[in-house]
Amino acid sequence: MHPSLPPRKPARPPIKDFQVSRRSFLRRVATVAAMTGLPAWFVERQTLGAAEASKAPSPNDRPGVALIGCGGQGKGDATNAANLGDIIAVCDVDENRLEEAAVKFTVNGRKPAKYTDFRKLLERQDLHAVVNATPDHWHTLVNIAAARAGKDIYAEKPLTLTIDEGSHVIEAVRSHGVVLQTGTQQRSSQRFRLAAELVRNKRIGALKVAEVWLPAGLRDGPFAASPVPAGLNWDFWQGQTPAVPYVKQRCHTYFRYWYDYSGGTMTDWGAHHNDIAYWAIGLVAPREVEAQALSQPIAGGFTAFADYDVRYTYANGVGLHVRTTKEDDIFGDPVKDPVNAKGQHNGIRFVGSDGWIWVNRHEIKASDPALLHTPVDDEKDRLQVSRNHMGNFFDCMRSRQAPICDVETGHRSATMCHLGAIALRTGLKLAWDSETEIFVGDNALEGNRYLSRAMRAPYDYSFGG
Repeated sequence: MHPSLPPRKPARPPIKDFQVSRRSFLRRVATVAAMTGLPAWFVERQTLGAAEASKAPSPNDRPGVALIGCGGQGKGDATNAANLGDIIAVCDVDENRLEEAAVKFTVNGRKPAKYTDFRKLLERQDLHAVVNATPDHWHTLVNIAAARAGKDIYAEKPLTLTIDEGSHVIEAVRSHGVVLQTGTQQRSSQRFRLAAELVRNKRIGALKVAEVWLPAGLRDGPFAASPVPAGLNWDFWQGQTPAVPYVKQRCHTYFRYWYDYSGGTMTDWGAHHNDIAYWAIGLVAPREVEAQALSQPIAGGFTAFADYDVRYTYANGVGLHVRTTKEDDIFGDPVKDPVNAKGQHNGIRFVGSDGWIWVNRHEIKASDPALLHTPVDDEKDRLQVSRNHMGNFFDCMRSRQAPICDVETGHRSATMCHLGAIALRTGLKLAWDSETEIFVGDNALEGNRYLSRAMRAPYDYSFGG
């Protein structure tokens, strides 16, 4: 090329080739839409606007990760983390679960180090992040200790055992500059984000109420004490909670049905669906809450209410109605309310002045299909995008940006669940001040008794340094 001539622009692809590529792209969009139930316009927008997905890092860019709490959820979380980092250590107070996890995450003959005390694990200099999948009553103390040690945290939900614990976790995370991702992974689902964005952009008109259905809890008992299994440090497992004799149905899988350790399905599945309701409503917290227990716990058995009906009211008049249902229940009239005629046993229905949208992990539907399938051209409220919850955490470990479920989001979502659990335990209508995070007005004294709990020594806020 002559030196005085400008560089030649690359030739455009032939129109025919472009048309073939476009047709191929649209076929892929149509396939994804058919498989997911998402509208084609939304799939196309997500595909065209997708940021580069989290890639498997090079061997020199794989953070060291530890799993604390080696139950089924923990091993699942750590399996996802192992795609992006190296599981260099595992920790549990049950040596049997600890060994199972160590074997599972052995790679090329290299077995993760085993710890029965997370404080020792946090001393490692080659450790960059922890996956905290302990029972709910241990979430806060492990998260605070990890933050103080400068480790980033993937924290299982609910973020805290009590509302008061939230401010302590936020202070630790912010003052030590670590990244915390709450494990409410539905925010990384395109289906739930679509529902929340449509609601916030008034696709169903003015939002009237968000209706949440949760699985009913367990109502069993009484249970007898038995010897502590070999390899389990029962005192350490109980942590901040009152010391009691070992009961098999208190430990591991069943812990969430005891108020000592959790809040029943209100803080279990509720931490997921109430979080999406909170996302769509767009306000910090409800103003009022009242609840009715639909059955009573059996003496000597699980203490969390299994069946309940909880109603929240927001300052703008929007309601949040949370209730439990059995898997084979049909809630609502199957003629007037066909979305529930198939017995979908948990999910969220947003009801507005112009229709409704139903969403859960399996489907998204609307009172009029056009509410979903008509493209949105004038959105004013676009929500943060994440397509992989663990991937978003690792991305933010590198960028130091806030993940999609950061510590404040996790605290607010957990607070909604705790408010419902407190209303159930008191049986009273309660007024909530989200600025001061205390109950006010009538019944405030009774409600505020449940904002925090006494911590059994030595398992308090100083535990872990």
